[in-house]
Amino acid sequence: MFGFIVKYLNFLKRIPLFALIYDSCLKLLLFLTEPMKLTWFDEIENEVLNWEHTSISLHKFGGTQFNYRKTEIGHLHSNGILDILFTKKTKQRLLDEQKATSHHVFEKSGWISFYVRNEKDVENAIALLKLCYDLKLKAYSQNDIILARV
Repeated sequence: MFGFIVKYLNFLKRIPLFALIYDSCLKLLLFLTEPMKLTWFDEIENEVLNWEHTSISLHKFGGTQFNYRKTEIGHLHSNGILDILFTKKTKQRLLDEQKATSHHVFEKSGWISFYVRNEKDVENAIALLKLCYDLKLKAYSQNDIILARV
């Protein structure tokens, strides 16, 4: 159903609050049908929040957004799809290693999607978020060094 809405009813995201309401409905459905997944999502959130300078917020298209400082690390939709933006080179490496799939909408971009379907996927989701976090941390540190030289 999520794929159908994203593919054929994508215009609905332009309706204020629609994505957030839809995502809340997904979360309610998950609560009724697969409540264990909500526990897994909480584990992911708690782990990311243990990293320095991280926060969570609502993602503009629904779900939980993970942030490093003020930039997005990735976001987890309430149906278990984790989306993370990497460079195209890093994305290709992750695809080659079968650690992620192309983004469910933006296949030609650096975005990847990872589906949290079972408890083992929680570890893999955290590892992907940590990889993105580490890359942002490194980039941020390099910017600090450049600014210090100026």
